[in-house]
Amino acid sequence: MRFVERTGSTNTDLLDAPDAHEGDWLVAARQDSGRGRQNRNWESPAGNFHGSTLVRLQPGDPQPSSLSLAAGLALIRAVEAAAPATGLMLKWPNDLLLGSAKLAGILLERQGDRVVAGFGVNLAHAPTIPGRETAALSGIALVSPEAFAPLLAASFARELARWRSDPEGLVALWLESAHPLGAPLSVHFSAEEKIEGRFAGLAEDGALRLSLPSGEERRIHAADVSLGTA
Repeated sequence: MRFVERTGSTNTDLLDAPDAHEGDWLVAARQDSGRGRQNRNWESPAGNFHGSTLVRLQPGDPQPSSLSLAAGLALIRAVEAAAPATGLMLKWPNDLLLGSAKLAGILLERQGDRVVAGFGVNLAHAPTIPGRETAALSGIALVSPEAFAPLLAASFARELARWRSDPEGLVALWLESAHPLGAPLSVHFSAEEKIEGRFAGLAEDGALRLSLPSGEERRIHAADVSLGTA
C-alpha cells in the first residue's frame, strides 16, 4: 500500500501505471481532481479517505460489472470494523449511507483487463453535494485515513475472493446490507428522464431489478437512484 500527500486522482494514477499488480493500493491525503460517477466532482479534503485498488480480470471471473457489489460490501464491512456505526446501508449502485445521508461513494473504471475501484469516505468532513444530504463518520468516531486503509484493504481482499468463488453468496450478503426488497425507488437517467418503482433485487451482473407499477420488471444497469418516490 502506497500513501502520497497529494495527487490528481488515485484512480487515474493506478490506471496509468502499467506495472501495477492486483491488490496494489494507492491512498492520497488530498486529491485535486477527485471524481464520482458521470464525471462529477468529488471533494477530497484532508482527513477523509481517498484510495484506489486494482483488480486484474481473469478467465472465468463473474461479469466485471458485478464488482461494484464486492466493493460495496467491502466498504460497509470496513466502516463497521472502524466505528460502532448504526444505520449504515448500501444504496445501489455505489453509495454507502449513514441514515439517509451519503457517507461514502465508489467509482469503478475499466481499461482492458484492469479494473480500478476507487473509494471516497467522509471520515472527518461531510462535503456539500447539491441536492444531497451528506454525513461524516467523525460524528460517531474519529478514524484516520491511515487507520482505515488497512481495514478496507483486508475487507476488499475477502470480498474479491468471495466474488470469484461464491458470486451468489455475495449478492445475498449485499442484499442484507441494502435497502429492503419492496422499497420505493426513483431512478434518474437524466434531469428529464425518471421512472419509479420498487426494489425487486439484483441480477447476476449486478443490475438493479425494478418492479414497475404496471407489474413489469425492468433491469437498470446505469442510473442515479434515490430512495422513495416523488
